[in-house]
Amino acid sequence: MKVKKILSLEWDAIAGIVAAVAAIVLHLLHVVDETVILPIVLALMALLFINFMRHTRSNELTAEQVDHTAHAVSRIQNHLKPPEVILVGPRHLRSSNEHFIRHMNGDTIWFNVCLSMYKPQPLFDVLLRPAVDNPLVTSIQFILDESQKELWQQVIQPKLAACGDSTKVREPRWCNLSKTVSFILADNQLSGGSEALLSFWGEPFMAQTTGRDVPRFIFHVQRHSELLPHLMELAHGCKRVHQAQG
Repeated sequence: MKVKKILSLEWDAIAGIVAAVAAIVLHLLHVVDETVILPIVLALMALLFINFMRHTRSNELTAEQVDHTAHAVSRIQNHLKPPEVILVGPRHLRSSNEHFIRHMNGDTIWFNVCLSMYKPQPLFDVLLRPAVDNPLVTSIQFILDESQKELWQQVIQPKLAACGDSTKVREPRWCNLSKTVSFILADNQLSGGSEALLSFWGEPFMAQTTGRDVPRFIFHVQRHSELLPHLMELAHGCKRVHQAQG
C-alpha cells in the first residue's frame, strides 16, 4: 500500500516545486542572477502546462467512459421488462397488504376471499377495516361463495356496522364459487392503474389455522400485467352467472 501511495504522487509537480524553491533561495542568497532564474521559470511553466494537458486528457477519457457506461445501462434498462407479478412471502404479507389497501382508491372488488380471516378482531382491524376507513375507496364489493353467507351475516356484518363508513360496503354477490382463486382488485393511486392481490386456496398458498384459511403466499399483480383483464372477466362472469341463476 505504501509503494502504491508513493507511485501515485505527482512527482513532476513535486520536482517543479522543489526546483522553484531552490531557485528562489539561491536568488535571495545572490548565488544566481535573473539570467539563470528565467530558464527555470520557463521550464516550470512548461512542466505545469504538460501536467495540465495530461490531466485534461485523463478527465476527457473518464467522461467518455462514464458516458459509454450510461448509454450501456440505458440500453439494458430499455430491454428489461418490469415483472408483471411479484410473489410475496409470509414475512412481508402484512406490510404488503397494508401498503396495497392504504393506496387503493375507487371501486374495489374482493373476490372469493375467506371471511374466516376477519373473524378475530385484530385481523379484521388490520386486513379489512383500513379499506373501509380509506377515504379514497368509494365502494367495496365482495363476491363470495354462498357457503359463507351465514358467517357474513353473523360475524362480518356486525363488525362492519361498527366502522365509520360502512355504507361503502355493498351487499355481497352470492355465487357458486370453487375454492380456487381469491383476489382483491382495485385502482392504485401510486401506479395510476389497476392492481390486484392474488391468492389460491389450499397448500402451499394458504394454511389452515384454528379452523380458518390464512394466506401464506400472495401474488401482487402489477398494473401492466396481462393477468388483470382475466381477473376482471372472472369477477364480471360471476355476476352474470349469479343473475342467470336468479
